[in-house]
Amino acid sequence: MEASYDPEQNPPLHAPLLDRSSPRTGRFAAVFACLFSLISLLALIINQTQQPFEKVQPRGVAEGVSAKSNPSLLNQVPFNWTNAMFSWQRSAYHFQPQKNWMNDPNGPLYHKGWYHLFYQYNPYSAIWGNITWGHAVSRDLIHWLYLPLALVPDHWYDIKGVWTGSATILPDAQIIMLYTGETNESVQVQNLAYPANLSDPLLLHWLKYPGNPVMVPPPGIKPDDFRDPTTAWLGPEGTWRLTMGSKFNTTIGISLVYHTTNFRDYELLDGVLHAVPGTGMWECVDFYPVAINGSVALDTSSFGPGIKHVLKASLDNTKVDHYAIGTYAPKTDKWTPDNPEEDVGIGLKVDYGRYYASKTFFDQHKQRRVLWGWINETDTETADLKKGWASLQTIPRTVLYDNKTGTNLRQWPVEEVESLRLNSTMFKEVLVEPGSVVPLDIGTTTQLDILAEFEIEPLISSTTNEIGNCGDGAVDRSTYGPFGLLVIADASLSELTPIYFRPLNASGGTLKTYFCTDETRSSKASDVFKQVYGGKVPVLDDENYNMRVLVDHSIVESFAQGGRTVISSRIYPTEAIYGAARLFLFNNATGVNVRATLKIWELNSAFIRPFPFERDSV
Repeated sequence: MEASYDPEQNPPLHAPLLDRSSPRTGRFAAVFACLFSLISLLALIINQTQQPFEKVQPRGVAEGVSAKSNPSLLNQVPFNWTNAMFSWQRSAYHFQPQKNWMNDPNGPLYHKGWYHLFYQYNPYSAIWGNITWGHAVSRDLIHWLYLPLALVPDHWYDIKGVWTGSATILPDAQIIMLYTGETNESVQVQNLAYPANLSDPLLLHWLKYPGNPVMVPPPGIKPDDFRDPTTAWLGPEGTWRLTMGSKFNTTIGISLVYHTTNFRDYELLDGVLHAVPGTGMWECVDFYPVAINGSVALDTSSFGPGIKHVLKASLDNTKVDHYAIGTYAPKTDKWTPDNPEEDVGIGLKVDYGRYYASKTFFDQHKQRRVLWGWINETDTETADLKKGWASLQTIPRTVLYDNKTGTNLRQWPVEEVESLRLNSTMFKEVLVEPGSVVPLDIGTTTQLDILAEFEIEPLISSTTNEIGNCGDGAVDRSTYGPFGLLVIADASLSELTPIYFRPLNASGGTLKTYFCTDETRSSKASDVFKQVYGGKVPVLDDENYNMRVLVDHSIVESFAQGGRTVISSRIYPTEAIYGAARLFLFNNATGVNVRATLKIWELNSAFIRPFPFERDSV
């Protein structure tokens, strides 16, 4: 069913956008001031009765992995979360376990009609620790079924954790799984596992190679700086290669390269695939080819004319996934970025929001490259323990080279997510004037797929150069922006999350555009990490501004200009939940009208559940 909205027959209602400097926000400012005063008073009382706040190291750092908690929130006044609020936060169509902690996606693959996802999992608690490999399968990358644990820490070489790894499918269909284990002496080593029964579509049972570990830290590499092997690729002479992250002299991020012919014996190459000073420890490295025609995906072993290679690293220092596009020389196993000024770790990000430890795989079933990424919580461990779960995975995304810009990738939700679409509503050329918001009456707004296109109509002429990026959020006004959507907002706009474009005047009369998400007013709770995320997005001369937004309760994924820039956000509203959640358009520019055309679908749940072993088939 599709409903249409005609702005001429149904004129939109206009209301002022909240603005720190605007007198129209007096009521909001007064309420906020009272709330702030109350919180400050409570904090003062608490501080007078407690010892000064002592800096706490994030969970996981002492064990030699990236931070898995937010200790900076410990000095915030705890919010009185209710079970209803916690229940609302759980996603409906993003993958997450039934309960407990999850982090990195591991070894994704397609086998005998099933997509497989393995993931870092704590079977005993909603906080990081006791890391094993969880396992789930799906026919379509959306509707997942939980399976028993795949790999558990039960040998000396992985007794302190079965950490991140990757799958390689050989030409004869054998499956090789390489993963990092932490030994009984806290040394990171690489181990080999493989299916016990390759004819089993569910790959329920896995065997660990008796000769593990197959790789140990080489000279010059610290025992806790050697992890996360990639999918292997086949070189021109028939030797397999793989790379993994490390660091040199504490500040130089590097990717080591190993050769193997049998996946049991490995030779470390002299030098590295690539290194970038000042980026620190690289983990969860990914390396894969892309076709410069931008229309097809490639098997990981592809190389030759018309092909670029993507090198991606998760930076332990910043907890951000960076990538760069460049040229790979298979004879020397060296990779060179196309643009050294946007090298790995100093340029493009895979996702400009809350996102880490991403991993791709080549889906031979549909001839596409699929990207997974981990989205952690931004609340407290106390809250996670009360609700009984923590973290989720993004919607799987296809990845292609952007042949229009020649400088970046394009990410897009896999087409299967469209199977969740229910009723839709169209809004055509809705006028949004400077400094206003426009409500979009669509009913339930907590599970949405939104396609939006914006045209701007300049009201004044401005050639003054404007600096900045996403500014201080959606209240930071400029001539041409910000404008976009307010998602998960309540009717009074006391809680809202703007997703917006911010075009800025640049030299030569051109516009430099940023795509942003502002979480700072997403929740009234103070014990939640909230910030403004965003980055540059290329907008070509023949293009309007366009975005796609997937809303799924506490997770919002936003894609600008066909996926050139992507932002994932976690939000924890206290009032804009269930039937109180609303959707708005807004325009906080000072010098343009905005006309918006949207198509919005309500999305069904994916009904993720345990595998029904009692049935013969699914």
